[in-house]
Amino acid sequence: MKEYKTINEVSGPLIFVEKTEPIGFNELVYIKLEDGTTKRGQVLDTSKDIVVVQVFEGTGGLNRSCGVRFTGETIKLPVSIDLLGRILSGSGDPLDGGPRIVPEDRIDIGGAAMNPYARKPPEDFIQTGISTIDGMNTLVRGQKLPIFSGSGLPHNDIALQIARQAKVPGSDEPFAVVFAGMGITNEEAQTFMQDFERTGALERAVVFLNLADDPAVERLITPRLALTAAEYLAYEHDMHVLVVLTDLTNYAEALRQMGAAREEVPGRRGYPGYMYTDFSTIYERAGVIKGRKGSVTQFPILSMPGDDITHPIPDLSGYITEGQIVVSRDLHRKGIYPPINVLPSLSRLMNSGIGEGKTRDDHKAVSDQIYAGYAEGSDLRGLVAIVGKEALSERDRKFLEFADMFEDQFVRQGRNEDRDIDTTLEIGWNLLAELPEAQLTRIDSETIAKYHPAHRANLFTKG
Repeated sequence: MKEYKTINEVSGPLIFVEKTEPIGFNELVYIKLEDGTTKRGQVLDTSKDIVVVQVFEGTGGLNRSCGVRFTGETIKLPVSIDLLGRILSGSGDPLDGGPRIVPEDRIDIGGAAMNPYARKPPEDFIQTGISTIDGMNTLVRGQKLPIFSGSGLPHNDIALQIARQAKVPGSDEPFAVVFAGMGITNEEAQTFMQDFERTGALERAVVFLNLADDPAVERLITPRLALTAAEYLAYEHDMHVLVVLTDLTNYAEALRQMGAAREEVPGRRGYPGYMYTDFSTIYERAGVIKGRKGSVTQFPILSMPGDDITHPIPDLSGYITEGQIVVSRDLHRKGIYPPINVLPSLSRLMNSGIGEGKTRDDHKAVSDQIYAGYAEGSDLRGLVAIVGKEALSERDRKFLEFADMFEDQFVRQGRNEDRDIDTTLEIGWNLLAELPEAQLTRIDSETIAKYHPAHRANLFTKG
């Protein structure tokens, strides 16, 4: 490999190198410092005479006399089944004291675009053990379903709980979790590692951790490394892989930082105009391929600056993903965990993954009825603040109480409480039993006769 000593500018995380031969976009670069140490980089822009390189380990100590070698290949992740149980850095180096991965293969982290015709529609239920997700906003194998949260809310706790508990009920097919933390603090990283090791979830997990004090440019490759590992486990080892990415907002901030360093014309709120396209190269790597046993399901987590759901990061994500789970500050203030607000939450693929043979035949009806009851009860809270509870009719008081009970019994659960779908639906029926049966307008009479606690009690008495 030819070595260039033609660095003419160092700007933030970028170096500008004069060159005389064609250099490919996204090529891997090695930069040798005067003290003999080597840093890695990636070609960000290439023109006739100048190449722009983003340096992963930061540009501290770089000067014009440093040597630059272009490898002629893109960044590749060394992969093998031994990835399971490992904790790696945001650039793929071991953090757990273990040896480097002995690769069966080396795969380009850019991934291969999935042919839309080859995609199989997602339809298999994934149980997270969290009632508000399983019962009301069901996750389906091959789906991309993000969590929208605010700063300071327990989205990382929810992510860990999902990573620990997620499974395909009734299936003995191999299931794995790939967890990627981007821009997280050392304290958060320790929490993640200790939780994975304590619960034994690490045995079926691959963890990538990019810390807040790591270079921002490394944040841009962390989710791609994680997804490459997930695709390898899914399509080479027939595993069903759940990818948890936290926090996409830190990734977007790194993208904005790179755009500013390159002096690009900014888009909305200073983010690059191509952020939508960039996000899609991450989100669209979820799916199920016809004829393949494995699958990749995504649970990205992003914190909304200022709790603003119209902010460019959640806004653009909503266009690409298949729904969203919204974490509520109001529920968090009430001491409810997990503080998931089902009203603005949505899983567009839910109907494909529930019903007889997948969950239960009453799942859709129960979900719709609970949603309607909770929405009405929530609206009545605003009315009570104006006219007082005494002014409400008996019917309205029932719905007001239903909203409180829903939050306390259905939404609230322990951080280590793993509810199966039957338990979730039974809690739902017990709540609906508190409403007059005439108000259960979204459930047909046959389903009410089969599952309503009052009818089952009568059958038991007759028996």
